[in-house]
Amino acid sequence: MEKYLESFINGYKGYANYLWTEITNPHWKNYFYWLIGVSLFFFLLELIKPWRQKQAKFRKDFWLDFFYMFFNFFLFSLIIYNAASMVVVDLFKDFLALFGIRNLVALQVETWPKILQLLVMFVVRDFIQWWVHRLLHRSAFLWEFHKVHHSVLQMGFAAHLRYHWMENVVYRSLEYIPLAMIGFGIDDFFLVHIFTLAIGHFNHSNLKLNLGPLKYIFNNPQMHIWHHAHDLPSEKHYGVNFGITLSLWDYLWGTDYIPKDGRDIPLGFPGVEDYPKTFIAQNLHGFKLTKAERKVKKN
Repeated sequence: MEKYLESFINGYKGYANYLWTEITNPHWKNYFYWLIGVSLFFFLLELIKPWRQKQAKFRKDFWLDFFYMFFNFFLFSLIIYNAASMVVVDLFKDFLALFGIRNLVALQVETWPKILQLLVMFVVRDFIQWWVHRLLHRSAFLWEFHKVHHSVLQMGFAAHLRYHWMENVVYRSLEYIPLAMIGFGIDDFFLVHIFTLAIGHFNHSNLKLNLGPLKYIFNNPQMHIWHHAHDLPSEKHYGVNFGITLSLWDYLWGTDYIPKDGRDIPLGFPGVEDYPKTFIAQNLHGFKLTKAERKVKKN
């Protein structure tokens, strides 16, 4: 028990020191300032050439989404996730050790060229996230948490990181084993993380950019707007266009859906007008529903 308590305390101290260093020491691998820089870049693009020209520059809930960005990117890890996850990882490793398993790595990717390491880890991670995203829509329990992301009524880059903290737990938990098996954790993964951050901002932005044939590979605002559509055909009840960074998976699995230009379609979900409007209320909402209520709401 003392070992796990020490991991918990070290998790807090380690992440607090990391975050303070990020804020006070700008450098080229600094996530804090990259988040600000990428966000400012897309905000300026939205000001210069918006897709929805009548949408307010500071759209509905802009500042709520702005807070979500920093909460989900940094503060949630500081409050609990980093410390708790270190304990869980230690428990998991000790459990595997009972069966003589001390190393999950199945592919020795560190012997590969760096560019190939990054490509494999990026594709595998995105594929896992695509399936997790589908799960968030299929599971009545998880859907109540995912509703936070779908409560956006006017799309803009900052909507990318408006999501319930439970999604951090679900995504990272389900990613852990497969990514550990290919050596997840190399320093250069920073490049992949910033790239996916930029694509995520782009997907949610008030921009229109013709990607040509690349639209079948990369997600984009004209595709992702339909993922947030308020009204979908009954056969698309569980959602469409689940791609995180790559649209490729939707085209391969037949979940792609772009019936027309979606610039001005209503966003949200049935009942979104009654959904909580504040950060605290939104993050408590999913825990208040009974199992029966979730079943009724999902169906």
